[in-house]
Amino acid sequence: MNEPETRTLQAPGAVLYYDIRRADASDHPVLLTIGSPMGAEGFVALATHFADRTVVTYDPRGAGRSPRTDGALVTEVAEHADDLHRLISALGAGPVDIFASSGGAVNALALVAKHPEQVRVLVAHEPPALRELPDSGIVLAACEDMHETYIKSGFGPAMAKFIALLTLRGPVTPEYVAQPAPDPAAFGLPAEDDGSRDDPLLGLNMPSCVEYQHDFDALRAASASGRTRVVVGVGEDSAEMVAGRAAIAVAARLGVAPVTFPGGHDGFVSGGFGGGGNPDEFAAILRPVLSRP
Repeated sequence: MNEPETRTLQAPGAVLYYDIRRADASDHPVLLTIGSPMGAEGFVALATHFADRTVVTYDPRGAGRSPRTDGALVTEVAEHADDLHRLISALGAGPVDIFASSGGAVNALALVAKHPEQVRVLVAHEPPALRELPDSGIVLAACEDMHETYIKSGFGPAMAKFIALLTLRGPVTPEYVAQPAPDPAAFGLPAEDDGSRDDPLLGLNMPSCVEYQHDFDALRAASASGRTRVVVGVGEDSAEMVAGRAAIAVAARLGVAPVTFPGGHDGFVSGGFGGGGNPDEFAAILRPVLSRP
């Protein structure tokens, strides 16, 4: 795989940075690997396992190198989906294959619902589509509280709530919500408020990402037409956690069986990047999933 070529794409209200790792004389579709708010850096280790095809990574609007230029305080899922549409169009290489994780999976599902002709295979890994959970009301209320905590008290207290919720096993109960707020120090987070309010997860994407209403009729139609094969992935270690439970619920709505991937929500992320995943084992599962008819 060649060294990445970095390009920019002008979009309404943002400048999008993306990296192209070209594979010479490849017959495979371009592979787009995306997260949100995780940017290109989080997918470098996974990309190295697909040297036989061109791999594109990018920083979503408001994250990493892709600043919002309009001063907006919220980024909607529809904006991210439109950005992906623009990116694939700029590549001139569609239909592409997509591996999308977390918020990126939410955005990619929104893209497929609107532009199925641009995507051959979508592997949506643990999309936090929290409206689909049986306990959606209380989970979404907890996310709204998380966002309000960020606005009021800053990054540390809000991120502590995020980590506690993300790693909780089983349904979210009123007793869980009623307990004292977690101590940021317990997660190695600062308790002091530095005054910034530009975090792409807690500020821009929360709670718009998790409360997005997916168009399952359009997604099922895309699959039935043969345009896009949608695969839903769930982490072996995170199936009982919020995002894993949401992924299983999304798979049920689509009428497909979820595919189990190694590790948890960050199973594809290398330890060097700060994640606890195993990109080698993850790629070994992802490759045949992408190749399957």
